Amino acid sequence: MRGVCQTRVGNRRRLRRTLGRAARIVIKSAHQSVAVTRFRVTRLLPFFLMLAALAAPGAAGAVPVTVSGYAAAEVRFFPGDPADSAQKSGRLSPSLALQPEFRAEWNGGRDRALIRPFLRLDGDDAERTHADLREAYWLRDQGSWEVLTGLGRVFWGVTESRHLVDIVNQTDLVEHLDEEDKLGQPMVNLTLFQSFGAVSLFVLPGFRERTFPGRRARFRGALPIASDEPVFESPARRRRIDFAARWSNAFGAWDVGATLFHGTGREPRLVPSLDGGGAPVLVPHYDIISQAGLDIQYTRENWLWKLEALGRRGNGKRFAAMVAGFEYTLFGLFGPVDLSILAEYLRDGRGAAAPATSADDDLFGALRLTFNNASSTTALIGATVDRSSGGAVLRFEAQHRLSDTWSLGVEAWGFTGIPASDTALAGIRRDDFVQVRLQRSF
Repeated sequence: MRGVCQTRVGNRRRLRRTLGRAARIVIKSAHQSVAVTRFRVTRLLPFFLMLAALAAPGAAGAVPVTVSGYAAAEVRFFPGDPADSAQKSGRLSPSLALQPEFRAEWNGGRDRALIRPFLRLDGDDAERTHADLREAYWLRDQGSWEVLTGLGRVFWGVTESRHLVDIVNQTDLVEHLDEEDKLGQPMVNLTLFQSFGAVSLFVLPGFRERTFPGRRARFRGALPIASDEPVFESPARRRRIDFAARWSNAFGAWDVGATLFHGTGREPRLVPSLDGGGAPVLVPHYDIISQAGLDIQYTRENWLWKLEALGRRGNGKRFAAMVAGFEYTLFGLFGPVDLSILAEYLRDGRGAAAPATSADDDLFGALRLTFNNASSTTALIGATVDRSSGGAVLRFEAQHRLSDTWSLGVEAWGFTGIPASDTALAGIRRDDFVQVRLQRSF
């Protein structure tokens, strides 16, 4: 018994030492980390070269570094002119992306480090030409608990059409309209693995603002966004320390997660204003919010039933929002091909006043084909329809691996029947596009 107690005391002491060291590292570097998206691309070139030299064969160092990642070329085709004549009306918009990944392990895998920079060069939108550290962290794994320190990315959620409870990381909106791309978030993340589930506690020092398309770019919206002039409810502005927590567990066919967040909301209100020249703009306002979230997935034979729900206060009056639906898969419907049917209902208690989404009372439906071939071919076609106005966003996505290192992706979005009262979509209602992406992994 005495040996067991000494072991527990030793574990607690190691945990305290690790947490203390982690907190000092991340708080000291948070302010510099938050500013990464404001760097010029050339400012990050020495960083890329340093990592490449570290990973090169024969480089000095006791810890071996594994290198992987991808480089991609994209081109977007816009068949129509933008809604505002001040925006660029070119039909083709090319861009290049690079995302290397550097991994290292030591102490028998108990210590792990990852650095994942990202670089985008865009031919039309200066705001979309940007660099970011998606992830750059050290992880200490002690079996029953682990601590992650640095810039990390955390995903919460189960639904297809919208991830309501995914709130830790800021959205990199210049990358894509679907809000799936996220910026790295400075954090200290302690996860405890217990018999009643996994508990993750987050200290988030340093706020990162949402990125937006430039004044003349496609997907800009009805008015330019003054992203360089944000307004914060917190006097600490970007230096505020936020907090989050998540509990998750599996009960047979049920996977359940519950989340809490308190701090500066990642979703800004866009408030009409005037810039220095007297032209109308939208100014991002970042409120302090408190949010409780719930995500549930139930699996039964061919069915996946899904729910995400939240309650929030801080964006004006309190409100609730939810996404609920199912995914039903017909396995081997066309030989090796599986067909999945997806349907979800989206509800936001703010209605049309929701600041960053039109999904206040919408229906989502889609069909997904999984070909189960050596090329990992998949295709999805779907639509999100507003129940009040009838306006719809149509989507098509397909991926196909050409070889072990090359892959091809095709994506198309279309907007139809969007009313002028839809503040989230009216400004991009003419921005139908087709995107082709050629990617090489390494």
